[in-house]
Amino acid sequence: MKTISENACFGGTQGVYTHASSACDCDMTFGLFLPAEARDGPVPVLWYLSGLTCTHENAMTKAGAQGWAAEQGIALVFPDTSPRGDDVADDEAYDLGKGAGFYVNATQDPWKPHFRMWDYIAEELPALIGEHFAVDLDRQAITGHSMGGHGALTLAMNLPGRFRSVSAFAPIANPSASDWGKKQLGAYLGDDQAAWARHDATLLMAEQGFDGPVLIDQGASDQFLDLLKPEALAAAIAEKRQQATFRMQPGYDHSYFFVSTFMEDHVTFHAEALWSA
Repeated sequence: MKTISENACFGGTQGVYTHASSACDCDMTFGLFLPAEARDGPVPVLWYLSGLTCTHENAMTKAGAQGWAAEQGIALVFPDTSPRGDDVADDEAYDLGKGAGFYVNATQDPWKPHFRMWDYIAEELPALIGEHFAVDLDRQAITGHSMGGHGALTLAMNLPGRFRSVSAFAPIANPSASDWGKKQLGAYLGDDQAAWARHDATLLMAEQGFDGPVLIDQGASDQFLDLLKPEALAAAIAEKRQQATFRMQPGYDHSYFFVSTFMEDHVTFHAEALWSA
């Protein structure tokens, strides 16, 4: 692992690191914020998964999360959204290939050699961070925006006991029924839609739910509402009687202005779960 940068930030440290990923078979970069408390021992960790076209840097610089995390004494991880490199397959469209890993393990060519973001987020990166930094992997929570909200919800529901809480900002909520999903899941996983189900938050919620609290914020003026399909997830939450808060926020769109507005609520929500006995 190589240190790209480390900057003092709200009394703690915002670092950027790169490493050779065995899961993605390429070099990967991630951001990690450690609060001041990490100097004295392991701290809880909140994962933030970003959306289409993003890298590790977008949320790290735009979401305004570090100040709230410092206040709560928790770490933040900002992974990349896809494999990177000259040998990594790509597509001309913004919503497939680099920057659009969709947090799945691809089984189809030309994607399967590198696009293994599920294994990277679920297994490889937590192990790396746990080995090298003062984080408590027994106290994890996860959040994300758009495609990252999709990833956060599906990881949380597929890995029971891993995360104490999950939240999402404008998640791609029902990808198997949306053009933000059918295209990508078909390309990465093939035409058998049975393989898509474990990567659809609405279907997972209806089938099994999450073993903890859920918070979802959705901008009511989001320009991508038809693609995100929040109403499907809201209905599944109600049908499942899931412990959840689902908020439609009037006037807000899909941007980081929306994310940063409600970031304090999300960090506080996760801190309550992470610090509970």
